[in-house]
Order: sequence, then structure tokens, then C-alpha cells
Amino acid sequence: MARRKVAILGSTGSIGTQALDVIAANRERFEVVALAAGTNRSLLEQQARIFQPGVVVDARAGAEGLLRAATGSGAEIVLAATTGAVALDAIFAAAERGIDLAVANKEAIVAAGELLVDAVARGGGRLLPVDSEHSALFQCLVGEDRTRVEALLITASGGPFRSASAETLASATLEQALNHPTWRMGTKNTIDSATLMNKGLEAIEAARLFSMPAERVLVVVHPQSLLHGAVLFSDGSVKAQLCAPDMRVPIGYALAYPARLERAPSATPSDPLELLGAQPNSSLLRYDYERVDMQRFPSLALAYDALRRGGCAPAVLSAANEIAVEAFVGGSIGFCDIPLLVGEALAGVPPYDLTLVGLRTADAAARTFVHARLAERPTLSTGV
Repeated sequence: MARRKVAILGSTGSIGTQALDVIAANRERFEVVALAAGTNRSLLEQQARIFQPGVVVDARAGAEGLLRAATGSGAEIVLAATTGAVALDAIFAAAERGIDLAVANKEAIVAAGELLVDAVARGGGRLLPVDSEHSALFQCLVGEDRTRVEALLITASGGPFRSASAETLASATLEQALNHPTWRMGTKNTIDSATLMNKGLEAIEAARLFSMPAERVLVVVHPQSLLHGAVLFSDGSVKAQLCAPDMRVPIGYALAYPARLERAPSATPSDPLELLGAQPNSSLLRYDYERVDMQRFPSLALAYDALRRGGCAPAVLSAANEIAVEAFVGGSIGFCDIPLLVGEALAGVPPYDLTLVGLRTADAAARTFVHARLAERPTLSTGV
């Protein structure tokens, strides 16, 4: 079997390191030909020693380095696992050359999803989702008639504040926000999970990846994080995908698609409850579902608003949220200031044409807007 050549953009982040775990366990199937990272050079050097790729670049190489990793390494599939818009040029270049894209970069799909889907279609490659929710939807749709799809459903764990009162949210600390009950993620994604902005961004992604209007992309809270996505069909059937909350599963599915990887023999459960996600020797397994309270979690409502507006509004949402989260992590604003700033940016940044230039302009304008509001810190209505 010929090994599939893989380039990883963002190799030292949470998704990148877990992807390398998958590849290390399946050396006969994959060859790492490029690694691109930011400033964690010591980990990048360690990864390079283990996997011996032909291209290794860090932040000092800038956009040109990412482009070289994506398109100059001989990669057959590029795993886009960076955050923000830093790898956008490299992602589009790979798409236009027909290289398969496994996308874990929310911002790329949120901001530029419409353009990227078109670029992938023109290039003839495949766009393979890596987020657990979109991987679940993708798996549920394999072999199905897309015209018979009534709605898409993605699940949210609810994060650390699922049952918290408005008063608790107003005084939430960074330590509390980072205490996610089920998933192991980076700081930005964990904070987004706490605000439920991650679910809003994922709703936008689902709409873009699967050509669905906002009203047919649904979100439900599922604290166990075992059911990741479901599809409602026109005959009333609901098809769902379940697995343990381990990002290595959707990463492996994307890298190996259309094949599936093998689990270790010792990992094959003989207990039906364990098969469905229970801990070993459990006597009970629950699947709980709750409606989302958008009053307590306004970030999700803002994301749906941006999705309905279309154009560059999702790019504004994503960029404004990124700066607001950085400010919260840095201690300069409170937890509830995050959606406040994002909402103001959506209202205050003018619309731009939906082109790559327009998206970059909107992204920069949103960041400038939020930074300006942060400079006017005393005028914010909440915070620390």
C-alpha cells in the first residue's frame, strides 16, 4: 500500500499533535512530508526528528513558508490546523491545485467557506471536515441523496458553564472557563466552548460545507459528548454518528477517507454499553439533550445573525471574537464582555464584497474596531 503524503499546517497545536499521534500509530498508511508551526520551535524540531518531513517551517517563514508546506512538499492531503486567517493563502493554493484538504481551521470555513467550497470544486480535490461535528455530518451523508436532507443537527457539550446562572457568568474567571468537562483543546477553542461561540462558528461551517440555510442547521446541548452530529431526512429518519470524545477519531477519518483506520485489538469493547460510549464496567449510559439558552449564551445568537447576513459578516464575527477572547485571556475584560464586543463589531463594521480581498479587509476592520473599543475600556458595560 502506497503511503499517503500528509502536510500539517499547525503541527504543534492541539489538532496537529493529535494528528501526528494518529499518523505515528499508522506509519504504514501515512508519510509526513511537511510540518508548519508557529513559535513553538522546540516541539517542531522534536516532531521533525521523529517524522523526517522534507519541509519544516515556523512563523519566521511567514505566509511563504505555509505556502511551501502546502503546495511545494508533494502533499496529497493538507491538514489545515492553524487558527485565524494566517494560512488562508496556503489553503486556497492547495485547493486550486486539487490537493485534498482536511480542514480543522474554523476561521477558514467561517470566513471564506463559500469561496473555498468553490475553489475545491474547481481544483477537483476533496474538502474533508475534521471538527467532530462536521465529520459526523459528513459520515451520515455518505451515500445519501442530499436533496432528501431536511436539517442538520450538531451537538454542544455546554462547556463548563452549561448550568451556570447569569450572575456566575458575569464573574467567571479564566480558570473556570478553561475547565472543559469533556474535550482537550487549545485555549482559544476552550474559551469559545465556554461562550458557545464555537457552536455558532460550527453552525456557520455546517451551512457552508453542506449548503444549508441557517434555519436548517440546529444546535442541541448534549453533555456526554458522545453523539456528535445527526441528519434528519425527508422520510422522518434521523441518522446519527457516535463515538468517544476523542479528536483522533475524526482526524483519522479525514486523513484516511474513504477508508477507515483500525483500532487496536485491545480497544475493541465486548460490552454493549462500552461500545456506545460508556466507561468500562458501567451499569448505565445516559444520553441527555437540552435546548440552548441563547439569553445566557448570546454568542450563539450572534453567529446565527452573521450567518443570515452572509457576505463578510461571518469574517467580522470570527475576527472580533478572536480579539475579544485574547483580551479575556489577558485579563483586560470580563467573560460577558466577549459577546458584547463581538455584537458591537457586527453592528459597527461596514459590509465588504465577498472576495478574498474583501474578507481580509473585513477581518482587519473588525480587529481594529475591537482594539479601539478595548482602548475605550471604561465604556464597556461589564468586565473586571
